[in-house]
Amino acid sequence: MVDRIADPWGPRTPYGPGERWPVRVDTFLADGHTEADVQRWVPSASVLHSNGDAMDIAVVDDRIAGVRGRAGDRINHGRVDPKDLYGWQANHDPDRLRRPLVREGDRLVETDWDTAMGRIVARSKELLKGPGGWGHFGFYTSGQLFLEEYYTLSVIGKAGIGTPHMDGNTRLCTATAASALKASFGTDGQPGSYTDVDHCDAIALWGHNVAETQTVLWMRMLDRRRGPNPPTMLAVDPRATPVAREADVHLALRNGTNVALLNGLLRELIQRGWYDEEYVRAHTVGFDELSQVVEDYPIAKVAEICDLPARDIERAAELLGHSERLLSTVLQGFYQSNQATAASCQVNNLHLIRGMIGRPGAGIFQMNGQPTAQNNRECGADGDLPGLRNWENPEHVAQLARLWNVQVDTIPHWSPPTHAMQIFRYAEQGSIKLLWISATNPAVSLPDLARIRRILAQPELFVVVQDLFRTETAELADVVLPAATWGEKTGTFTSVDRTVHISDQADDPPGEARADLDIFLDYARRMDFRDADGNPLIRWTDPESAFEAWQECSRGRPCDYSGITYERLRAGGIQWPCNDAQPDGTERLYPDGVFNTDPDYCETYGQDLLTGAELLPDEYRAKEPRGRAFLHAAPYQPSPEVPSDAYPLLLTTGRTVYHFHTRTKTGRATQLVHAAPEVWVELNPDDAGKLGVGEGDLVRIESPRGLVRARARICGVRPGVVFVPFHYGYWDADGDGHTRAANELTITAWDPVSKQPIFKVAAVRVVREADSGGRPSPAPTVGGPAPVDGSDVPATVGGPAAEASAREE
Repeated sequence: MVDRIADPWGPRTPYGPGERWPVRVDTFLADGHTEADVQRWVPSASVLHSNGDAMDIAVVDDRIAGVRGRAGDRINHGRVDPKDLYGWQANHDPDRLRRPLVREGDRLVETDWDTAMGRIVARSKELLKGPGGWGHFGFYTSGQLFLEEYYTLSVIGKAGIGTPHMDGNTRLCTATAASALKASFGTDGQPGSYTDVDHCDAIALWGHNVAETQTVLWMRMLDRRRGPNPPTMLAVDPRATPVAREADVHLALRNGTNVALLNGLLRELIQRGWYDEEYVRAHTVGFDELSQVVEDYPIAKVAEICDLPARDIERAAELLGHSERLLSTVLQGFYQSNQATAASCQVNNLHLIRGMIGRPGAGIFQMNGQPTAQNNRECGADGDLPGLRNWENPEHVAQLARLWNVQVDTIPHWSPPTHAMQIFRYAEQGSIKLLWISATNPAVSLPDLARIRRILAQPELFVVVQDLFRTETAELADVVLPAATWGEKTGTFTSVDRTVHISDQADDPPGEARADLDIFLDYARRMDFRDADGNPLIRWTDPESAFEAWQECSRGRPCDYSGITYERLRAGGIQWPCNDAQPDGTERLYPDGVFNTDPDYCETYGQDLLTGAELLPDEYRAKEPRGRAFLHAAPYQPSPEVPSDAYPLLLTTGRTVYHFHTRTKTGRATQLVHAAPEVWVELNPDDAGKLGVGEGDLVRIESPRGLVRARARICGVRPGVVFVPFHYGYWDADGDGHTRAANELTITAWDPVSKQPIFKVAAVRVVREADSGGRPSPAPTVGGPAPVDGSDVPATVGGPAAEASAREE
């Protein structure tokens, strides 16, 4: 196998339109083992990104010893991301938590499970006895657990305790995907299939550095590009990423101006007649209003707002308008930026007005960032109702009440679910008194970290952390529960294109660590949650029975799993919906142009894209969708924070191909650590010259909220913009107390609809502290060029990629 650190994407296997993607099996076995040494191969899939690459876990001497891509799976045809090739080694790290910890004074000390769970249960029962006890609980989870665990947690929170305060770090990476899909099509769920890459004649990547965030999907795109009749490619990203270098048209727009760009492109398509008038008339609502709004965005105006050459915008419109089978993907460059949901809906609009949906090669991926983010949303552990139900629809709530056999009023549905940033605000104010954090590291991944640490350290707040290691967040907890991880437990999870995989247990967890499902079931048993007849609220006892319970919850809903079983999954991934009518799963949604917008079926009645205000059910019904999709219009608005005289530069954050979120796992895999061992900051050469900064110099990046110290890389970042990867925690490797977490700098602000935090725009200044040899700067200065609302990141391997959140890892 080629060196997958030096070449993350491996060798090409070109193919043409309509052909099957050729197989290429990637394998890595540690300690000199060969495939002949493997006792057994255990089915699983990727957990360090959202692509859903199927793989088999190698077991040697009853211990995980490597992975191999599964040749016959529909997702990856044998290929494996470099993070998955090497990241499994963290399972064996000697720093794994092996016993529960409880706080004694200012220290965490080891204890037994009865003591640890006893403290949690005692505090829980004490809070429930008081008035409004349900309101004192907050649950903050991840995109790293399994479907069975999310569903169990959802039932505990919604029917056992009755709290609306449930969310996950999926709020940081994937909330906008769900909001945009619901707003346009009525319910969550990606319309397309990864096989659309095999059929498309154009690919548009909107704020998505797929080369570093979903490397196997990028391999598929590259192989089409190297074959006959390759698809054209558009990259919309302020950074010179590997995707931007590959693209035929690269729009390096200012950060925060995505809505203006899409409005201009939509106007151009409409003005030139490059849209499907018949499809629009039959299958959409809102075309006249959309046309009126985008009319105010001629190319000259958009070029000025976005700081782009007008001819490049015209070339992009021509690429989009002339395609017959357009595939679009969207990710954090849109989701974590200004007007996130509005911008993402404009991508949906583009496909709808061209009729580019529901057929081979014509697909949309509002991408997820984490491997099980889709399950978090489906199961309701993020606050939504399970089964993609509508919290404002009384019949949907009643369905759950009947399923769980509880009173309707037990299930919180009187207001929108509490999003992550509001959960931490309630904890800050003291109304949330118990915060249970599972599989994530908010002390590194949330914005404005100094504030987050203050909240978690409040003595009045009882913090439970359930994780693999003593993370920065675990150090602030009152109780720490050692959890099993991927490969040490059994469960299912769903990738971006709705493909469900099973991950079987291959190895035992270390010490007394337990599967997250077992921890939640133990809590429910100790709390003695009961249904209306006095029977145990949660009746399942293991992963498979939990999955069967979920099948019933999903039956008849858009994410119908009723035809999927563990036995079938062990033969390969299956797409939902899968039921008696669709026994083999469903490759693409909406092939007939009928969308899930019926008022009795839809997941939302909609929100105002500018304010986030919820629409009333009667307002929604008055639109008479009748299975038609919504075309949502929105004018451009500037970002919430822009550079100033005191903070003249603009910060953007992202990731590198070698790490996942806060490096809880990838920071313990030798190959990945050596590839990207420490934080850095990227500066434009002109900015660096004005600051007197050279390659490798130590600089300090300051915002009104905090500071970060890092070594400088002088590269192709847009003038006036600096980039810092967000993976790194807040202590330097040498322990000198230098902070290195990018989120010390980011703002507490979020999209009004999806409530996803904005990580892509923050005003900063830069100070040179020492040269590359460590010598102090004689006269560090602060400054930069005239402020811009933009961002650019160089296209070096190991450079950042656009994505944020945290299982953390």
